[in-house]
Amino acid sequence: MYPAEIVLPMKAELTENGFEDMNTASIVSETLKQEGTTLVVINSVCGCAAGACRPGVLMAINNATKKPDTLATSFAGFDVDAVKKVREFLLPYPPSSPAIALFKDGELVSILERHQIEGRPAQVIAHHLIAEFDKYCN
Repeated sequence: MYPAEIVLPMKAELTENGFEDMNTASIVSETLKQEGTTLVVINSVCGCAAGACRPGVLMAINNATKKPDTLATSFAGFDVDAVKKVREFLLPYPPSSPAIALFKDGELVSILERHQIEGRPAQVIAHHLIAEFDKYCN
């Protein structure tokens, strides 16, 4: 498990921008089963999370016309039980961190896995997410 002094500033980058901190399995279940659209970020300490994932997600949220009803995040290697539960909802996709998933009425409708995040600039991630929001969000 990663130490809090490393993780908490990275968590805050999302939670201070409106993301619910899903730090238990029960919060994950409640959040992901609700009606409407929910954007979930499996946060990570890896460089692609800092360089593209978190900035891209925030850019998308700040620039989208249509936005998810709920924003939520769990941190890989820190919120262990919560991330395990999120990954159950992401099946059949393999574990990935970082990852960005969009749910509609409790069903997974879009996912960006680590291999689709790393090596891409934040602007590309944001553009992709905005297109997904336009498809699935009100």
